[in-house]
Amino acid sequence: MQFKDYYSTLGLSRSAGAEDIKLAYRKLARKYHPDVSKEKNAEEKFKELQEAYEVLKDPDKRAAYDQLGPNFRSGQQFRPPPDWGQRFGGGGQRVNETHGFSDFFSSLFGGAGGYAPQEDESGQLDITVEEAYAGSSRRVTLNESGRARVVEMQIPAGITDGQALRVAGVGGRPATVLRMRIRQHAVYSLQGKDVHVELPLAPWEAALGTRVAVPTLGGRVELTVPAGAQSGQKLRLRGRGFPGNPGGDQIVSIKLVTPSAESTKQREAYERMSREFDFNPRAHWA
Repeated sequence: MQFKDYYSTLGLSRSAGAEDIKLAYRKLARKYHPDVSKEKNAEEKFKELQEAYEVLKDPDKRAAYDQLGPNFRSGQQFRPPPDWGQRFGGGGQRVNETHGFSDFFSSLFGGAGGYAPQEDESGQLDITVEEAYAGSSRRVTLNESGRARVVEMQIPAGITDGQALRVAGVGGRPATVLRMRIRQHAVYSLQGKDVHVELPLAPWEAALGTRVAVPTLGGRVELTVPAGAQSGQKLRLRGRGFPGNPGGDQIVSIKLVTPSAESTKQREAYERMSREFDFNPRAHWA
């Protein structure tokens, strides 16, 4: 099978930190998401990004992957070390479907996870942010010992990314464990039970203060932006994150957006500002 250089896939060095990995994935996922991307082979590229992120975001998987060393290159023929299963296999049953990822991923992590023999982790169930927030019902086809069984699966409201749901087996067959994978969203990003949203503001809105109807998963909410708001400043909408005990909040991050000066009047407006404001954004360099 072919080796996968997960760091290269995300455009990272092997010394990248957890935040670097998250930011690189989000940037590339927005670019290649099949629902919006016009890039060639976007769906294939998106799956590669998901696989790389699955490994590098998880400290245990990343540590195991790093044990392979830095000398392999993507596309190079690869075979796991003979003792890999004993060192990193976790002792559980092998995964029947591993997120639709590559054979390389399955060979390294297909048996990992440490589930007891009476349970069989068959893979992931992709759900939307909205489904995870409100809960939903899904008809899922399970492959149990070569036989297909269709079950109605209840997804509880407030379930988080990576959380596992157990479906009881029948006729003496093992239970099935499915891990939830929440798809990337164009507006919302998740951190545990908290929902993060970026709020673009014009300079005058930030300077003078304003009220903005902010989208939340429970509907739009009026948010007061204080005068003098700065780019990167975070405002909190309490109780507007995922439900739970405790539930989460929605974190609104301010992003200043500067309009371009395309007409003479617009350029003159900026010139007046430069004269009237005694302001040096680089004063702290002195």
